[in-house]
Amino acid sequence: MAKTPVNPPTLATPRGFSHAFEVTGGRLLLMAGQVAFDAQGRVVGPEDVVAQFRQICDNLKTLVESRGGSLSDVVKMTIYVVDREDYLRKSKLIGQVYREYFGRHYPAMTLVEVKGLYDQGAGCLLEIDATAALE
Repeated sequence: MAKTPVNPPTLATPRGFSHAFEVTGGRLLLMAGQVAFDAQGRVVGPEDVVAQFRQICDNLKTLVESRGGSLSDVVKMTIYVVDREDYLRKSKLIGQVYREYFGRHYPAMTLVEVKGLYDQGAGCLLEIDATAALE
């Protein structure tokens, strides 16, 4: 299976993401939006966007590895945040956590500020859904 980032020179140079991925062959794993719930359904890091980002990365890793893949197989991510300014203030720390999990692998990515999340009442500050292309 081939996974090729698509970043045409006629588009702005992406930083921290790819514009698109072309996938040929293999299987797709479509992951539901993940929030910072641990295995017992408790929110990890209430009101701490960095801790929640880490738990979500852990959840995504668990999902992908359960199907024989790795986080380098993720080709698309959508990140939903309830507070853009808080996310931006902590972006360096979030970036460090990202690199712990994904290294220098940058899938096609979308970051959206939203009015609310379904699990926001439980203390969730962000949600991430993803697609992986597996062998």
